[in-house]
Amino acid sequence: MTTVAEIEKEAATERAPTKPPKVNSAAFKEVPQDRTVRDRIRAAVETFCKTVDKSKPLTRDLTREMAETVLKTLGLGESCLGFTMVMLTNEFWREQVAAIPFHRRLMLLPHCLKNAEGCPAEYDELGLDCKKCGACEVGDFRTKAEELGYKVLVSEGTPIVLKIIVSGHIDAIVGVACLNVLEKAFDKVLLAGIPCIATPLLSSNCKNTSVDNDWVFESIGLHTPPAGTKTKTYMHLMRAANALFDEPELTRLVPRPRAAAPETDPLRKHETIAYDFLSRGGKRSRPFITLAAYDALKGAPATLAESGWELSDSVKRAAIAIESFHKASLVHDDIEDDDAFRYGQETLHRVHGVGTAINVGDYLIGLGYRCVSRDRKPLGAEAAADILDKLADAHLKLSEGQGAELLWREAKEKALTTLDALKIYALKTSPAFEAALYTGVRLAGDASGYEKLIADFSRNVGVAFQILNDIKDWTGDEDNKLVSGQDVLAARPTLLFSLALEGLTPAQREELLHLISQARGASGIAAEEIVSRVRHLYFAAKVFEKADKLVDKFRAKAEALADEVQPTEFRELLYYLVDSVLEKPELPRQGVVQFVELGR
Repeated sequence: MTTVAEIEKEAATERAPTKPPKVNSAAFKEVPQDRTVRDRIRAAVETFCKTVDKSKPLTRDLTREMAETVLKTLGLGESCLGFTMVMLTNEFWREQVAAIPFHRRLMLLPHCLKNAEGCPAEYDELGLDCKKCGACEVGDFRTKAEELGYKVLVSEGTPIVLKIIVSGHIDAIVGVACLNVLEKAFDKVLLAGIPCIATPLLSSNCKNTSVDNDWVFESIGLHTPPAGTKTKTYMHLMRAANALFDEPELTRLVPRPRAAAPETDPLRKHETIAYDFLSRGGKRSRPFITLAAYDALKGAPATLAESGWELSDSVKRAAIAIESFHKASLVHDDIEDDDAFRYGQETLHRVHGVGTAINVGDYLIGLGYRCVSRDRKPLGAEAAADILDKLADAHLKLSEGQGAELLWREAKEKALTTLDALKIYALKTSPAFEAALYTGVRLAGDASGYEKLIADFSRNVGVAFQILNDIKDWTGDEDNKLVSGQDVLAARPTLLFSLALEGLTPAQREELLHLISQARGASGIAAEEIVSRVRHLYFAAKVFEKADKLVDKFRAKAEALADEVQPTEFRELLYYLVDSVLEKPELPRQGVVQFVELGR
């Protein structure tokens, strides 16, 4: 199993079809400055939570509704809404956090608590390398936590925290953060079902801020017998999906035929490259979907217990197959787009050459099919054939979508309608979700009654996911390619581009078409100028706001499909997938240029 140090070094209850309005973001970030008000809210929340069913997961909307109820009782306004929501989640999880041993908890501290004047600590890739000098609260909190056995991280790095938890090293978080950071982490923590308690900083100015020290020390020291009620969580299945790609488990499930050959053997070298890329990075969301769909149709035992449920090796291999296909598509995409980075590392074709990378992608496709075909006896020949047929169909659709994109990029005429862009997205992105979901359902039994639902649901989620991916390309993407504006430089037919063409004046439209024609192969200052100018035109056409509304539209369609699904466990999983897969980034802001050219 990967250690915490190694990871650190790597850089639902039923819902109504109509969802409540979103939380006012500005209101979320205010903390009551009067300690007596904070104490009143906390006491009221403690009383309120005695009636809350803690076996069902919280959602952001439900938490907001409960917070509004508490504030109405206290006669307080919306300015305290975000703070109250944090207090509610704290009280919801308090008993379960307290029951988790200290050595299985992570203390997450913000670097902004440090004394800005004369702080001796330096920054490394994980954040602040804190020294126990006694000059600020960071050292005091860290000392207390480490004495009890906590693992401590001084960083704002939410992705690394989630990765540590999914890897199985940590079962709870005790943290300190400003409401601005808590807002960004809110959905992730709730969705993942991670027991956590967070003490809000009293301001968000990111320099020499303060916190209620007694609350922090109290949360660090929480310790009670095991909790009687456990909240439903997908964390166990996330860990199971992640563990499939750890060694020696990966090689046990999918043996390496060339493992006994000398290290200098070219066949072994090629095999090693393929297996290393298969096990590298990513969120494992697709194999998780397969495992979770299987579990949901088996009564969802894994969502309520860490043990006592079992996944057969044939089910595990089917999930590995889904990830193997995904990784193969990434290798080929990176070649076709000449992308420089994947998972924070140089792409395979940049390291090993285009020919080798193409072959590794082909190898991973074959490996994926073999993971299912060789288990036709334990799976049943008909089930294996159905799954293989769905995987083949997904491959054909993916190739069609990618082929349409490549042909568009080579064409002289760059006109693109929104409908054309959405058709490409439905072919390029949706099949992966459909294959993962269908495979899990078919592994559990007859899937004929779910086929249309799975196809329609996956299409809406997949298209919305790709639109969000387009938006993220303009805000940077540290988990993946690291280059802002890369879609422009690769001249991809994105929805943002089609929306711009539809919303610009004729003169601006001609300029955009000219810029796209010049983008491929551009580098240095020229590339930066193209990205900057396209960004300006996108804002002129309001494409980010329009794209955001389209995401909401497709999300609503996916949720409406889920509303009618039985059994309850499967319906709840679909709701969870909508929330987790369609996690919205902040929209790009005009005037904030985040172009970063890395190795192009």
